[in-house]
This record gives sequence, structure tokens and C-alpha cells, in this order.
Amino acid sequence: MTEGRLHTRTLVALSSLVASGEISSIELTRLFLDRIGRFNGRLNAFLTVDPEYALAQAAAIDRSKQKREALGPLSGVPIAVKDNICTRGIRTTCASRILENYIPPYDAHVVQRLRKAGAVIVGKLNMDEFAMGSSNENSAFGPVRNPWSLERTPGGSSGGPAAATASSLVAAALGSDTGGSVRQPASFCGITALKPTYGRVSRYGLVAFASSLDQIAPITRDIRDAARLLGVIAGHDSRDATSYPGEVENYEVECGKAIKGMRVGVVRDAFEKGCDEDVASAIDKALETFKQLGCELVEVSLPHISYGVSVYYIVAPAEASSNLARFDSVRYGLRVLGEDLFDTYAKTRAQGFGAEVKRRIMLGTYALSAGYYDAFYLRAQKVRTLIWNDYAEAFKRCDVLLTPTAPTPAFKLGEKTGDPLAMYLQDIFTLPPSLAGIPAVSAPCGFSSSGLPIGMQLCAPAFHEGRLVRITHAFEQSTDFINRRPAAFELD
Repeated sequence: MTEGRLHTRTLVALSSLVASGEISSIELTRLFLDRIGRFNGRLNAFLTVDPEYALAQAAAIDRSKQKREALGPLSGVPIAVKDNICTRGIRTTCASRILENYIPPYDAHVVQRLRKAGAVIVGKLNMDEFAMGSSNENSAFGPVRNPWSLERTPGGSSGGPAAATASSLVAAALGSDTGGSVRQPASFCGITALKPTYGRVSRYGLVAFASSLDQIAPITRDIRDAARLLGVIAGHDSRDATSYPGEVENYEVECGKAIKGMRVGVVRDAFEKGCDEDVASAIDKALETFKQLGCELVEVSLPHISYGVSVYYIVAPAEASSNLARFDSVRYGLRVLGEDLFDTYAKTRAQGFGAEVKRRIMLGTYALSAGYYDAFYLRAQKVRTLIWNDYAEAFKRCDVLLTPTAPTPAFKLGEKTGDPLAMYLQDIFTLPPSLAGIPAVSAPCGFSSSGLPIGMQLCAPAFHEGRLVRITHAFEQSTDFINRRPAAFELD
């Protein structure tokens, strides 16, 4: 094995190499830091890189190895996290001017878990500001570019984690998913993302956007890596009131299990209308693959998912309006002094927040205002319950549900920025599972006629992430989509 090809290895494979002593963590970390230095200028995936800190972590892992101490499941492997996940002593900006110089005094729960598992955290990744966007064009520090085609979006809001993982700048990454923010970028970048059940992973230390929807999720090369990473970060945390107290299953053992007889629910009315032809064709071929693997295809209906976009863009902005009120120029973050306190608030928020964040704050404040709460927010929550009921009924007839992840492959940067509704409709398939709080995975299932990745979304009942791991792994082993990489970032 040549060191130059190590970047093509999976997270699981790299951790095994470090554990066996075939390569040191310092060597591996230097390799990925070198790739970040060479390629990040093209992608703008990283907002903060700390080589000195990363190498210190790697050296500690190597010392533990020399002392024959037990190593964690991620020992020595470079990983990065989205810049809305707090990291002690490392800048956390949420890609916003209002937090441009904020350095948290504490680690998020998931970061604590990463450190305990031996991961080497190399830096923080670009995103749509406060996770609000579907193209990563809302970052105050410039858009991220798709490694498959640099004039196209990597998706959002976790565009940085997706682009960095797809181009092998890191072995894996953590993103956050509110309405599709890891799944849609994974689809656009040809990689895998697993959004867990709401409550499965602690939100402590995740800067809040919409608290009833936000979840931290792994973005990886394949589903085994996602299973390994989810197993590390999942589990109860008393600091998060919504954290699920149940035991965490061993997701990785699901890889390799047979799926013959599993029932795959097909929501045809969800993708036969308004879906790109290449996407529809790729989904049809994926369904045929599952059929050949012994799965039973079951036609199901989700009558209320067409309301998903409308419901989400009332509920999420309403929660954002409340959550972002804390950025008031007084306690931390940007402060622009005005003539009085009110003027200071106004100037700080006007200069600190970008246009999309302001739009959603205003939408949310309006939906919660006197005289409109019942007409908008309360009604949206009632329809959200109907969507949850649709999934509950569907899962009586099938084990998993399949839809496209996104209605199109990656679109060009700037193509939809002038039309917010067209941008919001990019999340038409990912929003309903988020509103229902159920787990969902996006995995590569094909390529467009122009060579752009296409992803499929599989959903399962709450706390059945293992079922998604099993069926996705079987699909991966029957296809070669996870082995294809953006050529421009494979040169050494």
C-alpha cells in the first residue's frame, strides 16, 4: 500500500490500519492535512483548520498505541465537524458574521464522544448560515463547491461536510439535519448520510435552529462507516431533555445480513411527478436491484406529504425566531453599538445576519404573532401529526420506504438563489421524515446523463436505524456507486 492512496480508504479501514500499527495516526493526519491544504482552496469546505491541534491529538493516540492501551473505534482517524457544533477552544461560527469570532468554552456532546473514541478532529466545516439553506450559498464566508462539478452546489446546509468527505479531505464528518441538511448534500456529492431518529443523538452543544427537528448525523463514504460513527455518537445525555434513554444497538453488525423478504415501500406518487428524468430512472433501477435481492416491493401512499414543505416552513422558522433571539449583542457574538439599546440590537442583527436568516426570522415571528398563531403555527403542527400518522400506517405494510433524496441532481450555483420557493422545493422528499422524527438514509443509487451523483432515500420506523444499515449495505454490495469518486480530487 502506498501512503498516497490511503485517502481512498474508509473510516473503518483506516481505524484498523492505525490499530494494527500499519500506519501511525500522525502519518495519517499529515496526509489528510496535506490534502486539505492542496484542495480546500477549490472547494471552500473548511472554515477553520488547526494543524497543530490535530497533530497533538494524533500524537496522543500514537502514544497510547505504544503503551498498548485500548484504542477506541475511531482511533487515529481524521474527522471534521460542521461549524454549528461547539468545539472547546476552536472557533464555531455557524457560517455567520454574528458569531465570526466566537470560541466556545465547552464541547458538544458528540465532540466529547468523538474524542473518547479516539478521533482526530482536524477542523470545522462550512455550511449555510445557521443551517438555513439547501445550497450552501448562504454562508457568510462564501459558497462551498461540489467536487464533482465546481460550478455546482454541494447541497445544504451541510455542504462543507459533504464536499470534504466526497473529495477525501477527511475520512468522515458530522453534519446536522433539520429538514434534509445531511441527506440532500450526500445525494449531490455521491456519498452516504444517516439521519437518526429524533432524540437518538444528543443536541447538547449544537447551535439550535429548529429544536423539534435538529439532529446531528454522520456523513461518510459508505453505510458501514455511518454505522460505526452513529454507534459512537448515539446514546442518552441528561443535558438534552429530548435525548432518548434506551440502549444503543450495534449498528455495524447489521452489515452483511440478508435482506430477502424485506418489504420495500414504494411511494410512486412522490417521485413520478416533478422529478428529474435521470432521478426517476435511477430510482426505478434501484427498485429493480432490491427486487433481485429478494425484497418485496409494496406500493404505499403518504397522503399528506405534499404538505411537508408548507408545514416545515412554518414550524422551522417559528422555532428559529425563538432560538435566534439570543443573539442580541449583549452576551456574546457581534456587537454594533447604536444610539441606545434598541438601536444596538437592530444594528447588530441587521449586520450580523444574512438575508436568508432574516427572511426566516421574519416568517417565524409573523407565524407566532397574536392573531396568527392558530391560523399558521397551530394548524401546521396538526398537519405534522397527520404526516406522522401517514408513516405509521405505511410501516404496517412495509419495513422501509423508498423515495429519491432530491428531485434533481446538483444544480448550478446561483441558479435558484433568486427564487426561494424553488430552493425550498429541493427538500420536498427529505422534509416529511424530519417532521415525523423517523430515521432516514441517503445513499448513492446512480448518476445523471452528465455524470452527477443521484441519491435514494430510505426511511424506517423510529429507532430502527439498524434496519436501514442492513438494507443499504446489501444495496452497496450489489452496485458500485460508492466506489466512484470525483476525478479532480483523486490525483496525487
